[in-house]
Amino acid sequence: MLRPQDTRTRERKNLDGLWSFALDGEGAGRSGVWFSGPLADAREMAVPASYNDIAADAAVRDHVGPVWYQRDVWIPRDWDDRRTVLHFEAATHRATVWVGTTEVVSHEGGYTPFEVDITDHVTPGERARITVEVDNRLTFQTIPPGVVEETPQGLRQRYWHDFFNYAGLHRSVWLYTTSPAHLTDVTVVTGLDGADGTVDYRTHAAGATDTTTRVVLRDAQGTEVARGEGPEGTLTVPSVHRWAPGDGYLYDLELQLVADGAVVDSYHQSVGIRTVRVDGIRFLINEEPFYFTGFGKHEDIPVIGKGHNNAFLVHDFELLDWVGANSFRTSHYPYSEDVLDYADRQGLVLIDETAAVGLNMGLGGGIFGGQGYTTFSPDTANDATQRVHAQAIRELIARDKNHPSVVLWSIANEPESETQESQDYFRPLFDVAREADPTRPVGFVNVMLAPHGTCRVSQFADVLMLNRYYGWYVNTGDLDAAEVAWEQELNAWAGEGKPIIITEYGADTYPGLHSLVANSPWTEEYQVDYLDMNHRVFDRVDAVVGEQVWNFADFTTTSGIMRVGGNKKGVFTRDRQPKAAAFALRRRWHKGH
Repeated sequence: MLRPQDTRTRERKNLDGLWSFALDGEGAGRSGVWFSGPLADAREMAVPASYNDIAADAAVRDHVGPVWYQRDVWIPRDWDDRRTVLHFEAATHRATVWVGTTEVVSHEGGYTPFEVDITDHVTPGERARITVEVDNRLTFQTIPPGVVEETPQGLRQRYWHDFFNYAGLHRSVWLYTTSPAHLTDVTVVTGLDGADGTVDYRTHAAGATDTTTRVVLRDAQGTEVARGEGPEGTLTVPSVHRWAPGDGYLYDLELQLVADGAVVDSYHQSVGIRTVRVDGIRFLINEEPFYFTGFGKHEDIPVIGKGHNNAFLVHDFELLDWVGANSFRTSHYPYSEDVLDYADRQGLVLIDETAAVGLNMGLGGGIFGGQGYTTFSPDTANDATQRVHAQAIRELIARDKNHPSVVLWSIANEPESETQESQDYFRPLFDVAREADPTRPVGFVNVMLAPHGTCRVSQFADVLMLNRYYGWYVNTGDLDAAEVAWEQELNAWAGEGKPIIITEYGADTYPGLHSLVANSPWTEEYQVDYLDMNHRVFDRVDAVVGEQVWNFADFTTTSGIMRVGGNKKGVFTRDRQPKAAAFALRRRWHKGH
């Protein structure tokens, strides 16, 4: 799937703005054919945004079940004899779409795009009504999982990921047009050959029986550096300017379908020429060892929740640069493609993660309460879940495969991984990821419940990613004991001979809370001391190739006695003000960790 784009042959129309919006807690919308006319008793709702925090209404924030979006749109009159496509960047967690009274597409999965050709359902120069049912309910057969419980007070959604279950049309909606003969996909794989670069490309097209494919590669100044013919091939770039961490240099690859000498379809794909591979305990970018510094992040902003916002995008990257971060993980779901585009241009390195978070019923206690479920069983996470998970991996890689900033796929965060059932569940999923992209390393994020010697899934990973909270969830307030225990386990993992990235380590910190006593959790002093302890351990273990603090900024979670107004492990507050830890990290990372 290619993104909506304006080119010499393509045109797009943005449908962001205020849509009509209605809750459907009784699930009456389909039987009541709400798509057949204007939504009754509707309010206005911003797109893109999560709907939960926009209305001053608990019924909206805590809604369980379908909601409906609707708007009328004019189809441009000069789109006659063209294809008209309706494209959604994301709808969380599933969506069904009608144009007029015709159902045109459904999609499962809240963070990857979907689209449908609506040419036969609209008329250029006329208005069309678009209606979308978006459903936030989670089950054991969704990614992420959850259960909906019936209570005397109504439906309650229970889930096991430690961030709020924001929902809605979080990202942009588009109409776009192409010619009947059009490109449908491109895959780019880059390489280095001494001072030269190589670009392997493979394209797919539809309705293109009487066309040829032509490609032109231009540098950042627009100068042509290579060209080719045919739907696939290899381009050589003499004296290549490599894409590298901190140097987001991009070439532009224009793909053209040509008929009778005329260009009938044109699409532009940015290309960063670089290599990535694992060599023993080293993680290599352009054959040079790379050390990750940065964070786990969240798409979480006041008022708009997980809605994409360009101002926060730019501001967050400014803060990442200020603090000395060279990377982050898209925890715990695919982020907006605009974020990846910006990372490409800024030379920031990404670990790209699926939405498979919460596949672990052992993570109970004070955060989520007792579970009462078995993670993997015929009645919980099962073969159907695995198929949905596999599709989530395929859609993530299909969307993000051409981004040079993406150097590592993470197929799950903190799943159960110490049981035979987990081994059987995950083994084929690693195969799915490697089949979809044989060029990048693949891993998953291991949780403390599966320490070294017990984890059955890490054997499949190219890189070990560990989330550990010595000094917070264990050895709380005793950093001396935490340092000994953490180094002991980390040395055991180092014996596996693989690179290790610490993808989470952190301490909840209430901004402005201080103490003269060193072992006072929740204070800004303790967060700094906690991070210092971890860094001493990392620096003594050669296999550690990265440190990503949890979290970049405070974020919203479900209600709980361990979450005071959300998760407070950010080194920045939710509105991006620095805690003392931000200055401590800046001192370390600007020195080269």
